[in-house]
Amino acid sequence: MSILIEAESEAAALEWLHENGRTDGLPVIIPTKERVARMALASGLDPALSLGAMGPGGGDTTVHAIATNAVMAGCLPDHMPVVLAAIQAMLDPAFDLPEMQSTTHSTAPLLIVNGPIRQACGIASGFGALGPGHRANASIGRAVRLCMINIGGAVPGVSDMALLGHPGKFTFCLAEDEEQSPWPPLHTSLGYLAEQSVAVVVGAEAPHSCIFQNDADDPTSADRLLRSLAATIANLGSNNAHFRRGHVVVALNPEQANVLHAAGIDRAEAQRRIHAAAVNRQGLLAQLNPAFVRPGADPDVLVHAVHAPEDILLFVAGGSGLYATVFPSWAAGAHANPVVHHEIVTDQACEIPGLSYG
Repeated sequence: MSILIEAESEAAALEWLHENGRTDGLPVIIPTKERVARMALASGLDPALSLGAMGPGGGDTTVHAIATNAVMAGCLPDHMPVVLAAIQAMLDPAFDLPEMQSTTHSTAPLLIVNGPIRQACGIASGFGALGPGHRANASIGRAVRLCMINIGGAVPGVSDMALLGHPGKFTFCLAEDEEQSPWPPLHTSLGYLAEQSVAVVVGAEAPHSCIFQNDADDPTSADRLLRSLAATIANLGSNNAHFRRGHVVVALNPEQANVLHAAGIDRAEAQRRIHAAAVNRQGLLAQLNPAFVRPGADPDVLVHAVHAPEDILLFVAGGSGLYATVFPSWAAGAHANPVVHHEIVTDQACEIPGLSYG
C-alpha cells in the first residue's frame, strides 16, 4: 500500500526514506506525485491495476507502486515497460518469489533483455554490461530490487534471509548481444519471435568466471571450452552439484560463441554437451555433504549437476577475450528455480516530454 508523505525538502524526504527502510541503502530520486504519474503513464496501463501480491510480505503490486520504485531507481519513462515485464515474469507462481526472497542462499533475479527494446533503451550487452557506467542496466535492475523491497517487503535479516547476499541484489540486468551472436536470439528459443522484446528472468548467484584460452589451430578448442563451462557448473561447492535442479545461466562472450559456431555447434548441441560433461561422482558428493546423498548410494554413479540440457540458459554477452561467465542456480523452491519470461509491451507506452529529475 502506497502512502503519501510531506517533507520540507527533497533532502528531508530522502532521509525519511532511508530511515524507514524504503531504499537499497543508496540515495534515490524522490518519487513526487508528478514524477510517479508520468512514469505510470509510460506503462500505458491504469495506475490502480494490480498485478498480484508480491512475497514475502504480500504487498499489492500495482502499476502505481512499480512506477514509484522505477522513479526512485532513476529510470526514464522509456524503461518502464521493461521493469513492468520483469515484475510480471517474477510474479509467475512458478518463480517462487516469496521463497527466493526468504532463502539463506545468495540468489537474485538476473534480468536478460532481448529484442528491439535493448537498443531503444540503451541496455548494454558488451564490455562491463553487469558493471557500472550503464544507466539503463543499472536503473532497470535497481527498480526491480526496490520493488522487491518496498512491495515485497524484503528486509535483510528479517524476511530477506540471504546469509551474505551478493552485489546483484542491488541491480542485475543486461541485454543479450544479439548482433554479435552467431545463433538466433535467446528469446526465440523460448517461443518468441525475433522482433518481440522480452524480459527473461532467472534466480542466480553472482557471476562465476570461467577461463578459456582459444587456439585457432587446435581442433579440440570447442570441446575444451564446453568442458571448462561444465566444470564450472559442476563446482562441488555449488547447490547445483548437490541438488541438481534449476536453471544455470551461461554467458559466452562473442569470440567464444564463434569458436563453437565454427565447429558446427549450435545452442542446442552446446547445451547437450555441457549437460553431459557437468557431472560428479556420487561418492565424492557424499564425502562433502553426506546429508544430501541417499545412504548406500553407489559411489561411482555419475550425477548430473543440471537436470536436463534445456535447463542451461545459454546466451551471448560481454567483451571478447579469455572469460565466459556462469551463473549457478539456487536450485530450490517448489518449482526448482526455473527461468520465467514475459513479453515487453511497448505499443501501449507513450513519450513523456519534459520529465525532470531536478
